[in-house]
Amino acid sequence: MSSEIAIKVENLSKCYHIYDRPRDRLMQMLAGGRKQYFREFWALRDVSFEIKKGETVGIIGRNGSGKSTLLQMICGTLNPTSGSIQTNGRIAALLELGSGFNPEFTGRENVYLNAAVLGLSREEIDTRFDDIAAFAEIGDFMEQPVKTYSSGMYVRLAFAVSVHVDPEILVVDEALAVGDIQFQMKCIDRMEEVRSRGTTILFVTHSLEQVKRFCTSAVWIDKGNVRLTGDSNYVCDQFRDSSLAMLETDTEHEAASERPLLSGDKTPAFIKLVEVSATNLAPFDSLAVRVTYSVGDRALPRLLVGVAIKDVSGTYIFGPNTHLEGIEIQQTAGVHLIEYSIPRLPLLTGTYLIDVGLFSDAGLVCLDYIGSAAKICVVAEYFSEGLVYIEHEWKIISND
Repeated sequence: MSSEIAIKVENLSKCYHIYDRPRDRLMQMLAGGRKQYFREFWALRDVSFEIKKGETVGIIGRNGSGKSTLLQMICGTLNPTSGSIQTNGRIAALLELGSGFNPEFTGRENVYLNAAVLGLSREEIDTRFDDIAAFAEIGDFMEQPVKTYSSGMYVRLAFAVSVHVDPEILVVDEALAVGDIQFQMKCIDRMEEVRSRGTTILFVTHSLEQVKRFCTSAVWIDKGNVRLTGDSNYVCDQFRDSSLAMLETDTEHEAASERPLLSGDKTPAFIKLVEVSATNLAPFDSLAVRVTYSVGDRALPRLLVGVAIKDVSGTYIFGPNTHLEGIEIQQTAGVHLIEYSIPRLPLLTGTYLIDVGLFSDAGLVCLDYIGSAAKICVVAEYFSEGLVYIEHEWKIISND
C-alpha cells in the first residue's frame, strides 16, 4: 500500500448467521456442516475504496446500511468474512456507546487502559490526563465506575481520550449526537484542530449538512454496498434525492418535517418565530421570510440561518444560508431578527413549505430546526408547467 494512503478496503464482506430459534444454533454445531440451520445476512458485500492521508471522509447511508459494521472492521473490533483492510497509522475510535470501556472500571482507569491500548506509555498518559479530564468536564465522576455514567458523560470521556492520544486516523460513529449542543460545538472545534494537523478522519452522521461542510469527500453505503463515492457535496445531494424518492406517504413526510428534539442540555440558541410576508402569492410576487431567534447568555461562533423551500412531496427546491453567502448575522446574547427576501418568486402554481434552521460553527452543529415552519400557495391562471419559471425565449427559424 502506498505511503500516501491511510485506509485501503478491498472486496470487504461481512456475513452474519441468523438463527430463527435458539436450538438451531446447537443443531448447527452438531450438524458438522452437513446441513444449514441459519439464514445468511450480508451486512457488507464487496466494498472497496481508498482514503488518502489527511482526508476527512463522511460515511452516509440509511439505518441498517452497514456503516457501523464497516467502521468496526476498520478499527479491528470486528473480523470480516472476506476481503481485506489495510490501515496506515494509529487509530482512535469513538464508536457506539458501550464499546472500548470496561463498565466496572472508573473513568480514570479507563483513560489509562484505552490510551495504553493505543500505544501510549504510562508517562505519556500522566502528562495528558489533566487535559483529558478538563475536556471531558465530568468532575468527580472521573473516580466512579463508568457503568454509573449517563450516555452524555460516557461520550464526553470517550471523545476526550480519542482526541488526546495524537491519532493518525480518527473514527467517529454518530456518537456525538448523544452529547448536548455545547459539547457538540466543542467537539467540532477539536476535530478541526486535529484535522489541521493532518489527521485522517472518518465521520458517520445523519446530518448531511455536517458532511457537506466538514468533509472533503463522502462514501454512500446502501444495503451493504458502496453506492457512490466522491465529492461530499455531490454524494450528499444524490443520497438526499434518493431518500426523498423513497418517501411514499404523507405521514412519512410529516414525520420527517417535525421539529426535532434537541438532546442533552438546554440549547444555547433557538428559533422563536418565523413569519412570511404573504401566504397567497402569484408567480413573480415578492416574498419575505422573517426569522426571530434568541441567543443565550453568551455569544456563539459562526452562527448562521438557513431557509429552504420544498414542495409538499418533499422535493428540495432551493436552500441558501447566511454563511454560504458571506452574511454575518448577530451572534451576541439576546433576541435578533433577520429577513430573507426574494424580489421575484419564480415558483409556478402549487403549495410550498418553508424550513428554517439555526446552526453554529458554520453549519456543523444544528441548534434548532423547524420543518414546515410556514406554508405558501402560489395561484395563477394556467400559463406554464413545472415547479419554477425559467426565463427563456422562442425563435422561429425558417429555411424558406
